[in-house]
Amino acid sequence: MARYFDVHPDNPQRRAIGQVVDLVREGGLIAYPTDSCFALGCQLGNKEGLDRIREIRDLDDRHHFTLMCRDFAQLGQFVQVSNAVFRLVKASTPGSYTFILPATRDVPRRLLHPRKKTVGVRIPEHAVTQALLDELGEPLLSSTLLLPDQDEPLTQGWEIKERLDHAVDAVIDSGDCGIEPTTVIDLSQPEPEIVRRGAGDTSRFE
Repeated sequence: MARYFDVHPDNPQRRAIGQVVDLVREGGLIAYPTDSCFALGCQLGNKEGLDRIREIRDLDDRHHFTLMCRDFAQLGQFVQVSNAVFRLVKASTPGSYTFILPATRDVPRRLLHPRKKTVGVRIPEHAVTQALLDELGEPLLSSTLLLPDQDEPLTQGWEIKERLDHAVDAVIDSGDCGIEPTTVIDLSQPEPEIVRRGAGDTSRFE
């Protein structure tokens, strides 16, 4: 049965954040709010957590997982960023964008796209997500909380608790965070490719 944490959206309680991060460090899988809908998250090296996300979402091995990063310095540890890409990403973060970039050796192979050797990265603007990342001290391996039988992501913490009570270890609820997922931009090639249009403005990539 999942633990349920009701936290303030702007000033999340440190004790609750600490308890959630302890669960993550112990191998737990969490459902948590971001600046563009809820996500599933676990520790970077948590193979069982990765498998649980795949099972919940019914994902194949070509799915791009996302590393939810605290800031640009942390992002730069896990993906290769050229000067041109640096300017594009810096101008768009924090915010509702996921960028697909070539991974560094710090990213476990099982997270990489099997052919491209790329991974998704993101710097969120949500206070709760940032508090979790600050406490954890490393990226959260994440994926949008979109169930196979749903056209839109789940947005209510109580509903997520009801639907995934035995599939996740904790649900963090800080109120409605919307249903529009991130805009996904592939920056692994010479020209940016808009993979998914979502909450982030795409004009600077076109």
